[in-house]
Amino acid sequence: MARLTILAGDQTLTVETETGTLLSDALLHSGHRPDMPCGGKGRCGKCRVRASGGLSPLSSAEREALTPAEQAAGVRLACCTRVLGDAQVTVDGDGAVSQICTQGEARELPVLDPLFTVLGAAVDIGTTTLAAQLYDRSGLLATAAAPNPQRAFGADVISRIGRSMDGDGPGLAACVRQAIADMLRDLCRQAGRETGGIDALVLTGNTAMLHLLCGLDASPLAAAPFEAKELFGKFIPAAELELPCAPEAQVYLPRCMSAFVGADITTALLASGICGGGETRMLADIGTNGEIALWHGGRLSCCSTAAGPAFEGANLSQGMQGAPGAIDHAWVRDDALEIHTIGDIQPAGICGSGVADVLAGLLALGRLDETGLLDDGEEAWTLAPGVAFTQGDVRQVQLAKSAVRSGIETLMARAGLTAEDLAELAIAGGFGSYLSLDSAAAIGLIPPTLKPRCRVLGNAALAGASMLLRSRPLLEESAALAKSAVTADLATDPIFMEQYVEQMMF
Repeated sequence: MARLTILAGDQTLTVETETGTLLSDALLHSGHRPDMPCGGKGRCGKCRVRASGGLSPLSSAEREALTPAEQAAGVRLACCTRVLGDAQVTVDGDGAVSQICTQGEARELPVLDPLFTVLGAAVDIGTTTLAAQLYDRSGLLATAAAPNPQRAFGADVISRIGRSMDGDGPGLAACVRQAIADMLRDLCRQAGRETGGIDALVLTGNTAMLHLLCGLDASPLAAAPFEAKELFGKFIPAAELELPCAPEAQVYLPRCMSAFVGADITTALLASGICGGGETRMLADIGTNGEIALWHGGRLSCCSTAAGPAFEGANLSQGMQGAPGAIDHAWVRDDALEIHTIGDIQPAGICGSGVADVLAGLLALGRLDETGLLDDGEEAWTLAPGVAFTQGDVRQVQLAKSAVRSGIETLMARAGLTAEDLAELAIAGGFGSYLSLDSAAAIGLIPPTLKPRCRVLGNAALAGASMLLRSRPLLEESAALAKSAVTADLATDPIFMEQYVEQMMF
């Protein structure tokens, strides 16, 4: 055994760990969450810590990712470093995110008939972030948000499913349950209430997130024919999820549509109100998973595209979540690209909304061509001292935006429609809340002709979950809507394949 001393701010913790344990695993088991968007594969270089003592030699991945100055200062990649003897590690905070959308547009409730008697809570379990609202019978009492701690197991759904199959399922379930429990306590503190008064909850999220939350086998989601073990649409006791609620509290998990079109889209559609009328309308939730739904001719069709986490700040050389110091907006002025950071402080990296703006600005300045090549073959464009957007970053965003746009185009083509036939494109999700529609159209993330008919919903998944919490009749309506949806299999769709290549262009 080896003794590992962990320094985090003004706190010191000493733990014993098996010799040979990865530093990242030791940190996870001690309650810390190193940022590992790549799932601990040594590829992203973002789990940097300062460490010394009995540690394995620098790996090839570390030598490539760390500068000579960083190596000399004792910086290591936690996922590549093994504890061989007594050691010390200094970690930063666990990446609290300041800019998480907790509000969303929602249609009027048909009837107020809440699931709760005293207090009720709705939670959106996003791949990257968590958002929650607390209600009593008089209305909204408080909101809360937090990063999804499962990010320490990988930035995307597939990485986390892989980790669950490798035996980390209990850890994935435990960390998100603890985060939700902490949010419930925070909500009640804000409202001056006791968590014991919460007697009903609605937890929405994509199909994989709900599987991992409940500790279910997610492996069927990882391989063909990609069939979910469970599509939910049911109540379970809150005690099963170890949540601090009334003893009799029940949790409703909304119905998912398919393996990769989850309950978050069901509740987002409920909030959006795009279904049920005679007009043709579309909803797109743009994030780590690009989920799209089309209402046309009284029928609902949907699809999911593997956009990846580029729009959430991961998989980029200096990408980050929407925290202080993140470049969140950029614009062209006097033939130059100007930037803004969250908190108006020194730039530390770039988040999703900033990514779209930067690319749109580089296109407008002629510094980026339609193939995604930076001007004069440059390997990076400097945004601020110490912060640059690289050619590799451009390619990551091209993959993400092509996946989303191709999904939109494929659903329309399968229905014999063009963008001109849509009365509306409703954009949901946290990233969409801060996204500039001008930039989205400029880089081809959305069809440019649809920009005037776009409606930004905010966190529609949470808004819809809150509607279910406050109106019992909507449980049946939402379940019926989810069951009626026809999911397009884009993996075998020739239209999608053709579009994916075409939409890579700017």
